[in-house]
Amino acid sequence: MKITAARVIVTCPGRNFVTLKIETDQGVYGIGDATLNGREKAVATCLEEHVAPLLIGRDPQRIEDIWQFLYRGSYWRRGPVQLSAVSAVDTALWDIKGKLAGMPLYQLLGGRSRERVLCYGHANGETLDDTVAAVGKYIDLGYRAIRAQSGIPGIEKAYGIARGEMHYEPADAALPTETVWDTSKYLRFVPTLFERLREEFGDEPELLHDVHHRLTPNEAAQLGKALEPHRLFWMEDPTPAENQDAFRLIRERTTTPIAVGEIFNTIWDAKTLIENQWIDYIRTTVLRAGGITHLRRIADFASLYQVRTGSHGATDLSPVTMGAAVHFDTWVPNFGIQEYMRHSEETDAVFPHDYRFEDGFLHCGEAPGHGVDIDEQLAAKYPYKPAQLPVARLEDGTMWNW
Repeated sequence: MKITAARVIVTCPGRNFVTLKIETDQGVYGIGDATLNGREKAVATCLEEHVAPLLIGRDPQRIEDIWQFLYRGSYWRRGPVQLSAVSAVDTALWDIKGKLAGMPLYQLLGGRSRERVLCYGHANGETLDDTVAAVGKYIDLGYRAIRAQSGIPGIEKAYGIARGEMHYEPADAALPTETVWDTSKYLRFVPTLFERLREEFGDEPELLHDVHHRLTPNEAAQLGKALEPHRLFWMEDPTPAENQDAFRLIRERTTTPIAVGEIFNTIWDAKTLIENQWIDYIRTTVLRAGGITHLRRIADFASLYQVRTGSHGATDLSPVTMGAAVHFDTWVPNFGIQEYMRHSEETDAVFPHDYRFEDGFLHCGEAPGHGVDIDEQLAAKYPYKPAQLPVARLEDGTMWNW
């Protein structure tokens, strides 16, 4: 069996997605997600010019060897562009493997560790009252875990707040939107938000919050300490993780659980954090961390230190990644939770899939492979639209972490 083609499909059914379709001489094909929010064309070019030509003529069943060839065989390795491309290849090959075996992906990995996958949704609002109402709506939809983000008094365009009633999509312009950030206002407001949410909804719903790399380690520790009475499921990305030792300072000063890793690309990005048990959840994804092949190595390593998975699952990942993730979550023994932002109707139509949401949980389907396909004719009706992520400055004009 040989790979005969590896085609890149770029489409924008409400937001940009990059999909790799690997075809074989036996008519079996697999698809993988290569979307890198705001840098989609970089990955598409990497695939078309540098990766796809290497695949032609290879046996798609040799997943491990192809992964090693693309990673170990590349002098310029690691990084989000390269690993997004490798992830797309790996996901497509696992899809082919499942179709050849006539088995869903979770069975290839070793079978079920659970019957269903706990997931969380995103509730947000311009004001505290708006966010409280949004959390209530998610509870009504059946969610048992909810990430809450709110506009901050005195801060325009706070992170995580949707524009109008549409799905939250931060990449909003061909050139980056500049936003303003004030840490003091944020630190004063957020504990009030979660105090109000516990007053309204009690202890039962799991509540999560994304800091989005905005704080210093000491500030993050202050926030974690202030949130302890409100029992958060986790505090996400409290500080930039380039300096992994920074998380030791947070861990020593608060018991609020910590999640990090959605922008990690390899096990090396998470190694120190995991082995020192400075985090509770690792958020690397099928798409960003080398596909199923490498993500399960990260998960297995994390399990040695009682760190659980909590993979990123925003709408900047296509349903292809979500489908693969739900299969991975169904198998992985040290599962924690899965982020789940609902895609638009247009996106769901372009990417038909058999995973489903029910009563606060995701369920993978039983179709061979990862259970997600692409309607190429429909995808062609949605041309690429340049869109970049915002940037942030402090009130004095200093560049800050968005």
